[in-house]
Amino acid sequence: MKPRNKYRLYMALFKPLSWLPLRMLYGISDMLRFLLQYVIKYRRKVVRENLTASLPDKSVSELRRIENQFYRQFADNIVETIKLLHISDRTINKRVKVLNSELVEDIARSGQPIMLYLGHYGNWEWVPAITLHFDEPKIAAQIYKAIHDEAFDKVMLRVRSRFKSQNIEQYSAMRTLLRFRRDYGTFIVGILDDHSPNHNRSAHYMPWLNHPYTIYNVGAEEIGRRLDAEFVYLDVEKPRRGHYTLTFKRIMPTETDTEYPYTREYMRMLEATIRRAPGYWLWSHKRWRYQPAEQTETEQ
Repeated sequence: MKPRNKYRLYMALFKPLSWLPLRMLYGISDMLRFLLQYVIKYRRKVVRENLTASLPDKSVSELRRIENQFYRQFADNIVETIKLLHISDRTINKRVKVLNSELVEDIARSGQPIMLYLGHYGNWEWVPAITLHFDEPKIAAQIYKAIHDEAFDKVMLRVRSRFKSQNIEQYSAMRTLLRFRRDYGTFIVGILDDHSPNHNRSAHYMPWLNHPYTIYNVGAEEIGRRLDAEFVYLDVEKPRRGHYTLTFKRIMPTETDTEYPYTREYMRMLEATIRRAPGYWLWSHKRWRYQPAEQTETEQ
């Protein structure tokens, strides 16, 4: 099927769903969660391995409770993301509470760009709604990785543009942000930086979530240095279903003798968020696939 026709098919499916009130969508989410967790068993082995290795202090019953929370959040993310195709500013403002937005405005007034670090925690697709809570900077964007399905990628780009936030493909991030710096001076760019990077392009590891070797991305900090940017973390809490509290926190490194202090401090801040309520993090991805080469050679 041609991408254009496939896109129309996706929209014919998702658009009517987006018109439903959230209470009905959460009913659909409950059914979807059951299918994902118990019928399809979507990545259940990966989820359980990650939880067991990362949270060894938890009992089996506690781990199962966290697993249940994860699948419920995962299903909720799907319907909440579809809802972005038809949701009012008033509705999203009732459901997304933003704290310490004055930090962003103070940095913007100084003329510096803002590198906003966040994780795959809660519903990250609702995060662009933060732009409704500050007047400066005027330019907001997020870095993303294109989806192989061209038509579905177009759907997601439409969803992610709901709050007039620009989408920057990761491979053009440096060039685009340098242009933003030249043309606008200040802007805010969101970076989901807790996925596992290409280990051929990164050799940076740190202890994280009970794993002695966790590979981490360094590109955002390298770009931020080029831009003379400030680094800010977005802490996420979920007081109840369909409601999120987002708090801007300045990243203040505690290490002074490391090459990437802001990235490492972000990882620690994200770990604290995850440990506070672990069921809302994306446990289904293979976060710990790689180890340092010297460690692998030692184990052989």
